[in-house]
Amino acid sequence: MAKVAVPGNSNVFLLDIEGTTTPITFVKDVLFPYIKDNVQEYLSAHWEEDECKQDVHLLKKQADDDSKHHRSGPVHSFDQTVHTDEEKAIQEVVDNVLWQMAEDRKTTALKQLQGHMWRAAYTTGKIRGEVYEDVVPAIRKWRRLGMKVYIYSSGSVEAQKLLFGYSTEGNVLELFDGHFDTNIGAKVESKSYQRIAESIGCSADNIMFLTDLTREAKAAEEAGVKVAVVVRPGNAELTEEEKSHYKLITSFSELALPDSA
Repeated sequence: MAKVAVPGNSNVFLLDIEGTTTPITFVKDVLFPYIKDNVQEYLSAHWEEDECKQDVHLLKKQADDDSKHHRSGPVHSFDQTVHTDEEKAIQEVVDNVLWQMAEDRKTTALKQLQGHMWRAAYTTGKIRGEVYEDVVPAIRKWRRLGMKVYIYSSGSVEAQKLLFGYSTEGNVLELFDGHFDTNIGAKVESKSYQRIAESIGCSADNIMFLTDLTREAKAAEEAGVKVAVVVRPGNAELTEEEKSHYKLITSFSELALPDSA
């Protein structure tokens, strides 16, 4: 694929993770199955700890909100302060987590619990974050040219830092200037990208966003952010219209930067 020129006024890269820096299969075949296979054991082991109680509290708030808005889900509610049957209470949380994951939801409550579970897995060596081999060399080059690099993912900031802190390339957290998750807003909403620009302290026009999902690319464009769509093995197929509209890359090395930024 031909080189894609990065606009001369771009001095910030904003990177998606799944399907962009990291194989989509890592999330679907490693991270998510780990949660499904271990959530019950994890909750049982940490049920009385403050962090776990906070996670369950957020999940309960989300479940209450879902109920008010008539979103279908497990019929029971859960609350650590009400149930005397701990095993039943834990099962209700497990059911809610598995339901949210089956629906491919990106709620902050779900992501927080997942992040804490992945932290335990990363720090004990059960999981290593997969990063495409073109990613780290490219980011090092961008930083030498004065570019800033941020991550924006639906996964929690903590989960992002774990992936890059315990990656197949070692600890590469030093390569990033900051991290954003759904606390700043959904990735399919243009206002999220405006907020990110404000947080960084730059114009939206100064940002180049790399993602594999065109609905995210569209939202970023609407905010004035420059976009390139990343085409990796296993990523969603693009329509002919999408292929003609967006700049496409199959590797970070295909981005041609100005001599300085």
